[in-house]
Amino acid sequence: MAVGFHITAAILMLAFAIVYASDPSPLQDFCVAIGDADAEANVFVNGKICKDPKVVKPEDFFFQGLNKPGSLSNPLGSNVTQVNVNQIPGLNTLGISLARIDFAPYGLNPPHTHPRATEILVVLEGTLLVGFVTSNPAMNMKNRLFTKVLNPGDVFVFPQGLIHFQFNNGKTNAVAIASLSSQNPGVITIANAVFGSDPPISPAVLTKAFQVDNNVIKYLQSQFWWDNNYP
Repeated sequence: MAVGFHITAAILMLAFAIVYASDPSPLQDFCVAIGDADAEANVFVNGKICKDPKVVKPEDFFFQGLNKPGSLSNPLGSNVTQVNVNQIPGLNTLGISLARIDFAPYGLNPPHTHPRATEILVVLEGTLLVGFVTSNPAMNMKNRLFTKVLNPGDVFVFPQGLIHFQFNNGKTNAVAIASLSSQNPGVITIANAVFGSDPPISPAVLTKAFQVDNNVIKYLQSQFWWDNNYP
């Protein structure tokens, strides 16, 4: 009976640890990240190394300019201004970041995932068609799309790791703010990763995966895949 209790407790403790595995909880008031160039090349940590608290400055917790629209001159017609630990070193270990997303009319933040974060988005201006797709379901079932049209003041959540998108389906510019549950959420833009990797994925692999002609794959791999995420 006692052995069973200890096994159950151990399983629960492990499950609790996994739930909070995205960003480590801080063990002090703050852990301001030092720049990669300042770190020893042979030191690796899950996150960034802490700066000596005695030399921390207010600027380590500060970012300026999020009120300014990002450039919309790229073919996607969107711009993501990231504010994570790379812009605010004081976010290190705090498990949160945000981004401003600007859209031209009919601009798109293309299908992508954040491997380390859930995203919650609020629309400030314009109208956005947003959505995410579930992970692979049981056999003979299709991935489910959850989609919604958002107006100013509307909020939508994109669960961690799931493919999602935001599309400005209006005739005016749109602006949204996204908060993410990681100091460094990461982003994988699906088309860029699949068709624009270096070195490229073998066309034989992609032809089989997408069930299309080899020439279609070669055409897609020959395109320049734009990145709309900017620090």
